[in-house]
Amino acid sequence: MNRLDRLLTIPLIFFSLIVIGVLLALMTQVSPAELWASMFHPETLYALRFSLTTACGAMATAICLGVTAAYFMARRNFPGKGLLETLLDLPLVMPPLVTGVGLLFLFGKDLLGGPLSELGLHIVLTPWGAVMAQAFIATPIVMRSSQAAFASVDRGYEEAAAALGMPPLKVFFQINIPLAGRSLISGIILAWARTMGEFGGTLMVAGATRFRTETLPIAVYLNISSGEIGIAVSCALVLMGAAFILLLATRMINLPIGHDNKGGAQWPLSR
Repeated sequence: MNRLDRLLTIPLIFFSLIVIGVLLALMTQVSPAELWASMFHPETLYALRFSLTTACGAMATAICLGVTAAYFMARRNFPGKGLLETLLDLPLVMPPLVTGVGLLFLFGKDLLGGPLSELGLHIVLTPWGAVMAQAFIATPIVMRSSQAAFASVDRGYEEAAAALGMPPLKVFFQINIPLAGRSLISGIILAWARTMGEFGGTLMVAGATRFRTETLPIAVYLNISSGEIGIAVSCALVLMGAAFILLLATRMINLPIGHDNKGGAQWPLSR
């Protein structure tokens, strides 16, 4: 290791210690026994189940909207495409509270809330509001990663399939989806991790009601506010653990497949 490498490791070590410090600060706020009991507290378990349920609904929406729109954007050029891409990327940089306020007004009684309520669908201050807020955040992430994935696929494959008489829908599902599969899955996992941690938009649209619209981030907020440190820390650690697993899965998916000495494929743990 030369002198430059030693200098470059200083910020790496510094930030690594900060991340470790945050984890230790969370874990040392309560005793191990209290932390273990809080992990299985009914509120923690409810928040975990509710987060997984709303994340599934949000990701289903994001995949349906994002993947199909991304394919069109990757394969078609039209006037104003750059402006449209900028507009669709806007939720990625919007402050979460601003996103929540906008969705709150959009699905309020004065706009879409009235017609939807006549159909029996209520968004504001209901679990559907959490799904809607999370889907609004997840869709542009899925769309952006999917567009890059489809753009990287050689169009010669689909042109050859079309020349052989394969319908466009089959070309999409049997050619483009498999070839872009790893990148698509990677983007979906990252969007899922972001969805699990969504707070501001969910708070504004779905509210913060215990055992009704209580996601894991909402549970952290409510219990910190009421002084229930154990439950807040346990929910925070569950969130961080889930994020770590999802990020690790993304890394494993993006790494090339190696081969062992016997010729079998294996996933490497590092490049």
